[in-house]
Amino acid sequence: MRFFRLIALALACGATSACSGFWTRGAPPEPIHITLVGINDFHGQVEPHRTPLKDGQVVEEGGAATLAAYVARLRAANPGGVVLLDAGDMFQGTLPSNLTEGAVVIDVYNHLGVDAAAIGNHEFDYGPVGPGSMAQRPGDDALGALKARIGQARFPMLSANLRDASTGARPAWTGNDGTYLMKVKGVKVGIIGLSTEDTPKVTNPANVSSLRFLPLAPAALEASRSLRARGAEVVVVVAHAGGKCADLSNPRDTSSCDEGDAEILSMLKRLPPGTVDAIVAGHTHQTMGHFFAQVPIIETTGLARSLGVVELFVDPDSRRILPERSRIQAAIPLCAKVDATQGTCDGRRLRNEPQVRLEPASFMAEPVVPDAQVAPLLAPALELAREAQNRQLGLVAATPLARGYTEEGVLGNLVADVLRASANADVGLMNPGGVRADLAAGPLTFGQVFEVLPFDNTVAVATLTGPELSRLLHLAYGNDMGSVFAVSGLEVTLERCPGPGRLSGVALAGGQPLVVDSRKMYRVALPDFLARGGDGLEPLLSTVPPERIEMTPVDGLDLREALVAYGKARGGTLEAPDLGRVRYTGVAGCQQEAR
Repeated sequence: MRFFRLIALALACGATSACSGFWTRGAPPEPIHITLVGINDFHGQVEPHRTPLKDGQVVEEGGAATLAAYVARLRAANPGGVVLLDAGDMFQGTLPSNLTEGAVVIDVYNHLGVDAAAIGNHEFDYGPVGPGSMAQRPGDDALGALKARIGQARFPMLSANLRDASTGARPAWTGNDGTYLMKVKGVKVGIIGLSTEDTPKVTNPANVSSLRFLPLAPAALEASRSLRARGAEVVVVVAHAGGKCADLSNPRDTSSCDEGDAEILSMLKRLPPGTVDAIVAGHTHQTMGHFFAQVPIIETTGLARSLGVVELFVDPDSRRILPERSRIQAAIPLCAKVDATQGTCDGRRLRNEPQVRLEPASFMAEPVVPDAQVAPLLAPALELAREAQNRQLGLVAATPLARGYTEEGVLGNLVADVLRASANADVGLMNPGGVRADLAAGPLTFGQVFEVLPFDNTVAVATLTGPELSRLLHLAYGNDMGSVFAVSGLEVTLERCPGPGRLSGVALAGGQPLVVDSRKMYRVALPDFLARGGDGLEPLLSTVPPERIEMTPVDGLDLREALVAYGKARGGTLEAPDLGRVRYTGVAGCQQEAR
């Protein structure tokens, strides 16, 4: 009947001006446009990465001021429609951030107008407020530094899967239940924060001993239902959990994505359709910009080099996402100036070019102008960092010392030697994730050593039987990421393909067999982070009697101080150790074939 009434009305109107708006009033309204902007693993990178070029110029990449310019441009393109989210690991990693226990990062984020952030594993690294990364005195609060940053922030820090270990309740000190409900252009948008379940393994376990990190999927489902019940029309997860996709050219093609070892994809597969509408991921420092079951997921390599964008469109009548309209811009580089030929500011690509012509970058058809208001925010922290950065150590690196991660590296071997020598141990063991930069040849400053070893690890010793040491090494090399621990006093043989059975042989230095006998004991020097069970070693070390694990720092040294002492004991020069402590067997490239 409605159809016939419309026809009659149209005939009655004819071409009179009184009915001129008849057809236009029936046109559907435009969808509501929401722009999600995602950053992750900022790690205190308030300054740009600076790379000297062959022609004498310096190219800059990222940093807080350039990030602010890109965010401002996105907001200008969609006024009132931008949601800025951080997927965790905001603080740890640079001198300006570490010397202020992350306060300078919060100043920047408050200025940027961050809407919400996930709590990452490294948010727990600083321990109590002030010197020392662990609670050591009566009254020390192992979560004190993080609580101070939460109190400083003008945005919520979220972890819906975080619980108090003793009560099972959500910790009151976060100030929320792990969710945040906000209005964007009249649309109720719910944000769910999540922390990686592996947090106790990838921060100092002592700092999170009072906490539990629940499985992601059940926590996300519970939080989504809560948000929907409170009126949320769009639900977004911001998670310190991620994955990896090698090819970003087609967001609908997920064939390049590693779905076998992606914590965020494992979570999504366990959620009923419609639980979440978009995900900003982090933790793995790998790129993602793809749709999985129509849910867009973005992640960048972190360190303020890029940001990701998801554009959502909401039907104004049904108040639901229109998935066919969703768009992804993955890993947008943050450049103030770019090479005129290659259009990039990536120093890793430009450093060997004979000549580079830098010109102002543009974003969304507008020139990029770094935010001048950021500099005053950074000034006090940068002054503290400069004083520390330039302090000479009376130490020289004889040659460049490169780290390794999925391969053996001379710098990792050197740190393993430092551990072993400092504790007069039989074996030194160093996790590759604890070595964060290369060392250039020449005189060394504190700042350079800090960049290599930014975590406040100390030298610990575990006295292990032969079978225990063998099991420890199986755990160390049995990770799915393919990371290779550095060793001193040992020679190990690995299968090419990562996985639990990767370690195929181990001997003492020089080829002498490891005595796998419970009566033979070995002193193993390692960072206290590992001695507490970090990086997957907890299944073995939790079974070792406490009296056989010496957590009191050897000679009161942290690992940076131990490195300096090691060099000075050798005439003030750090020599490059030989490679060859790690050997391989099996078919080369089997990791890629397995994928």
